Amino acid sequence: MMANAMAIVEGSDLVKDYNGLRAVDHVSFSIPRTECFGFLGPNGAGKTTVMKMIYCRSPVTRGDILVNGMSVKTEPRRIKALIGVATQDDNLDRDLTVCENLMVYSRYFDIPHRTARKRIAELLSFFDLLEKADTPVDDLSGGMRRKLIVARALVNDPELLILDEPTTGLDPQARRQIWDTIIRLKDGGKTIVLTTHYMDEAQELCDRIAVMFGGRILEYGSPAELIGRVVGTSVCEVYAPEEAQVSAIRDQVKGSIEQVGSRLYVYGNDAEVLRNKCEAATGRRHIVRKTNLEDVFLKLTGRQLK
Repeated sequence: MMANAMAIVEGSDLVKDYNGLRAVDHVSFSIPRTECFGFLGPNGAGKTTVMKMIYCRSPVTRGDILVNGMSVKTEPRRIKALIGVATQDDNLDRDLTVCENLMVYSRYFDIPHRTARKRIAELLSFFDLLEKADTPVDDLSGGMRRKLIVARALVNDPELLILDEPTTGLDPQARRQIWDTIIRLKDGGKTIVLTTHYMDEAQELCDRIAVMFGGRILEYGSPAELIGRVVGTSVCEVYAPEEAQVSAIRDQVKGSIEQVGSRLYVYGNDAEVLRNKCEAATGRRHIVRKTNLEDVFLKLTGRQLK
């Protein structure tokens, strides 16, 4: 596998098997430097498994991953030195303070004490945790603990930051704070790879997205590219249509149509034409809205992402 100088991570025909079960099924991707790349999909899609292979936690069954031109198969120690990882688990040391958690972690990278103290002070300031430096971890809110986990992943000043479900379990305000932090890190030149099952999160943060389902990548591209390519720019939602109305809509509209339960999603690129045809077919008024990544996932899998 030949390295691409523009990419910091490249996965080639990846396969991961667990006890006879295939968790990742022939997946390939390329992650450009200084971008935020997202693996989007439901629990069990294979997102976290791919991440674990990238940061050398789980061996590759077949295929290969290059990180900064180095294979995870042959150079895991060098790769780990340039990666920061924030898992979805809260594995902070509850017996230590905020500052102590970061200081202990810095020792794993043999960072000189003076350098570590300076870097930790900068991180606490960046994450608005400076006033909490001597606070026990148990006294922090969920949002603050999540910020501390991300700060810890940056102690070694990594070239690549991996965030596994960074906002799962957080309230809306804490989620927004983590989003703002990720945007600032990206603006500062960090390459970020994250997993998420939140459509709005992927659309807000990611330059490129790989939509995963059943261990495979179904589609790949920027949010705008995915929306335009898979579903078009507009969707009309028709509630509880009769069978004859569904047939009439299919005759009237030549674009993509997806039915989930009692709701029909009719996709197209001209909102006004879409509305007129759906209303003519049903004899009812309908609202047409802009499409989003939720529509992309629905069209690709026939199910909603929850």
